Amino acid sequence: MPEQHHELAHVFTDASQVVNDARGGTPRDLNTPYTFPSYTKAEWTEKADALRQQIRVANGLIPAHEPTPLNAEIFGKIEREGYSVEKVYFEPFPGFFTTGNLYRPLGKSGPFPGIVSPHGHWTRGRLESIERGSIPGRCINFAKQGYVIFAYDMLGYNDSGKQIDHRYGGAREDLWGLSAMGLQLQNSISSIDFLESLPDVDSERIGCTGASGGGTQTFILTAVDERIKVSAPVNMISATMQGGCICENAPNLRLDVSNIEIGALMAPRPLLLVSATGDWTVNTPTIEYPAIRSIYAHFDAEDKVHQVQVDAEHNYNQESREAVYAWLAKWFLGAEDPSAFKEVPFQVEPDEALLAFSGREMPTHALKQEAFLSTWANRCRQAMEKRKPTNASELETFRQEIGSGLQHALGLQIPKSTDVTLVEPKGAFPTTYQANLSARHLVISRKDIGDTIPTILFSPEPQVGHDPVVVIVHPEGKEKLIEAETGEPLPLIRDLLSADRKVLLIDVFGTGEHTDYERSEDTNYFTTYNRTTAALRVQDIVTALHCFTGRGDVSEVNLIGIGEAGLWSLLAAGFANVKNIVVDAAEFNLKDALEGDAVFLETLPIPNIRQVGDFQTAGTLIAPRPLIIHNTGEAFDTTWITEVYGNIGASDHLLVEKGVLPDEEIVARVTAS
Repeated sequence: MPEQHHELAHVFTDASQVVNDARGGTPRDLNTPYTFPSYTKAEWTEKADALRQQIRVANGLIPAHEPTPLNAEIFGKIEREGYSVEKVYFEPFPGFFTTGNLYRPLGKSGPFPGIVSPHGHWTRGRLESIERGSIPGRCINFAKQGYVIFAYDMLGYNDSGKQIDHRYGGAREDLWGLSAMGLQLQNSISSIDFLESLPDVDSERIGCTGASGGGTQTFILTAVDERIKVSAPVNMISATMQGGCICENAPNLRLDVSNIEIGALMAPRPLLLVSATGDWTVNTPTIEYPAIRSIYAHFDAEDKVHQVQVDAEHNYNQESREAVYAWLAKWFLGAEDPSAFKEVPFQVEPDEALLAFSGREMPTHALKQEAFLSTWANRCRQAMEKRKPTNASELETFRQEIGSGLQHALGLQIPKSTDVTLVEPKGAFPTTYQANLSARHLVISRKDIGDTIPTILFSPEPQVGHDPVVVIVHPEGKEKLIEAETGEPLPLIRDLLSADRKVLLIDVFGTGEHTDYERSEDTNYFTTYNRTTAALRVQDIVTALHCFTGRGDVSEVNLIGIGEAGLWSLLAAGFANVKNIVVDAAEFNLKDALEGDAVFLETLPIPNIRQVGDFQTAGTLIAPRPLIIHNTGEAFDTTWITEVYGNIGASDHLLVEKGVLPDEEIVARVTAS
């Protein structure tokens, strides 16, 4: 039926066959209004677990690095009426310093509650003391009330500025999960460690409060560290503006969520939201607070979340501070009348009395800014090496920790088969038949996502009802797998059909029938809120695989990735029940050394991917299933994957070829029983 073949050959240039995908629309940014979903308790429990892991991966906490001593130094003590203040520095990891001041009560008996106090984007950081906000003022008052409080520098402020800039980071650092936000979270977690090490601190009573960027640090720390028992982020959690600095926008942080969900991770621990009429928290009493309270209701803990709004511009002023004093006194001091905790006058020490490195040099082993990336990458590699599976039990542990890390780095949503649809699009060309095969134009999509994956499904005729399916991905789309003049599938496809396999060709995001999306990925913080094109292509492969692995009329699913699409396929295969995987490594220059970063940025610009082991992890997640990696050349290093297959006794299921594997051998491998 040559006319139908002709139609198939030219369908790709027909405007009616160009699909629209919601993901190609205007991307989210830090000011995109967000509507909080209505979560059931079961939905929230599932969401909360995934979101905590998402935050950890986004901030470089997965895999966890080997812990090292804090080597804390406390010195320069000044005693005043009712409190003391000291200088402090310690090391979250060797050569990286947290710097700040420790305020303690005098004339009271401990142990005392502890407070970690990030400062936010005040001009003078933790030294700022103006009417709109005084960090020393709140610390002095907290100390007089009976707390040990540690006020520490944000990255690049004051003492920290001697080591690193506040706006540290870039696309290359993103690959390794190294960011200003992540380093600040390291500071915050280590600040809890520091307070817990002090004999006069009650480790069961530790809280956190900060405003603006310090509010962001407060709810991020609260989300991932259960040691924070009471939290008071000030002037930050909003359904609109999410944080305007690089230190608040780690890549992959807010995919499909906002600060409202992150703040709600505090539930059911006590949480106070302080907002202002003069900034982006103006709607907190009517929008953000009720949303978070709905989560507390699932835990019968509405009494543990509260909001106070101050009629003022963006601030942490006396009225806001007194609201926080009352909240912490209620939960930590058992105060019968928390409102009695009013601020008393205070006198701030001169800068030289508070700066840790005033009149003192930084330790000689302090890292220079240009050394942070290589140091961090080495720590990531060491952490990964310790997790390389040596047996089946360790492989399962690896899947749970590092596999989850790769999933979040890719921003993958693993669909249920019931949420994936396979339909004929409106205006599709009719099913085409010829001797021994048929071809149908179909579209795969996910419920409530708006994604569109155009496909052609070739089937052997007559069909027996339970034929295996082979999914094939080409980097330029399915058109390249069909003869342009005749509409005939290429020999690889015909051979698979002859072996009684159905063959599904798919156009992943931005290829084939997809429109040319006007979507810039170079805007500020794009990757904080949106998946990159490369990540969406991996998602589409995962979605297509799940469309068929959950069907009762398909006996097995196999995957072939051609050219660069082999890399996408390798990253995807571990997240679906695929029997045989054949991927073209496209001589990708996979190096452990940092020189390999440039290739990732050019071909696979996916944040956090190197941090969680990139293709080493992808190959490990596939084991022990049959895997063929060909066209490795001299550059694509498969040593790790080979060792893992050997460690679990599955070496015969792995084939690595430097050259391009002939089609007939690919068919033989895929169709082997």
